[in-house]
Amino acid sequence: MSADPMNAHSITSHILGPVAQIPFGEGRAFGVDGEQVAVFRLRDGTLRALSAVCPHKGGPIADGTIDREVVMCPLHQHAFSLETGCSSTGAEPLRTYRVQEDAEQNIVLQSPGM
Repeated sequence: MSADPMNAHSITSHILGPVAQIPFGEGRAFGVDGEQVAVFRLRDGTLRALSAVCPHKGGPIADGTIDREVVMCPLHQHAFSLETGCSSTGAEPLRTYRVQEDAEQNIVLQSPGM
């Protein structure tokens, strides 16, 4: 089950800056609408975005180790799917966000509108 709460009727787009600020294979945390969001740039250049705070003990998800499918929390090694936010190690799921690179090479994150 996906942790994605968005629906097509209430989406807000946020430009987070140039994609070049995130090195390949790493993540960065951004504040969006009062929430911390971790954006990851995979080695193939694609982007993924999840809640930046681990539900287990509040670990910084953006600092976690990633591969093509999973991010591991750096505190206690809980693993989360980069697609769904679901944990394969028993933790509560992370919220997922739609994210893409626009024509100007900026990170564009979509979040539920208010």
